[in-house]
Amino acid sequence: MNFPVLAITLDLDDTLWPFAPIGARIDQVLHDWMLENSPATAAMFPVAAMRELRDRAFVDNPHLHHDLSALRRLALHRALQASGADLALLEPAYEAFFAARNQVEYYPDALQALQRMAAKVPVAALSNGNADLERIGVSHLFAFQLGAREHGAAKPAASIFHAACTRLGIAPAQVLHVGDHVDMDVAGAMSAGLRGCWINRDAAHWNHPSLQPDLQFDTLTGLADWLDANVAATASRSP
Repeated sequence: MNFPVLAITLDLDDTLWPFAPIGARIDQVLHDWMLENSPATAAMFPVAAMRELRDRAFVDNPHLHHDLSALRRLALHRALQASGADLALLEPAYEAFFAARNQVEYYPDALQALQRMAAKVPVAALSNGNADLERIGVSHLFAFQLGAREHGAAKPAASIFHAACTRLGIAPAQVLHVGDHVDMDVAGAMSAGLRGCWINRDAAHWNHPSLQPDLQFDTLTGLADWLDANVAATASRSP
């Protein structure tokens, strides 16, 4: 399939890198930090209990679902408060979390493919998560990063896709959104008028009843190859 692509919006977690290993590391790093800095909190909220506290914060605060950083701080505040710890530990605990959150291991194909994509068209990061591309070290490959927290709404809301297109200065029909999630990424983008590319690394079944992805690959290399074959390079990555 060939159609005009003047820019890409790109999901991060589970598209450039798997999130599960990050999540497991975060849990252990936070527990170790609490053991050292607030043993009472570590005793009251071992890894499984802290995870339950985080999940409860998510369930109890649907108005914050676009802001995972606020939800994480809320869970940490509850843990420190319940264990009688000094609430001044909140921000240092969050920083320990955030440092671990931004230690990523790319899928084997991802970084080289991203470099190829960014050399072809402007690429904007569009994520519901709280990864920090500056900390991770790849911000130079992106025109900009737009997160759900900064925008005020999370994918699949059409507004976040439209905001990215507006910032790119490109009509939605000429922007390709790339991600792993059927609904939040591909169907959400296509419903907002963008093109949709599904990165389906696990040979999953496409389960959306009324839409089919414009493109589908099992690696980002497949997309980079498609861009090389179908899209002329643009002059710059400037937004």
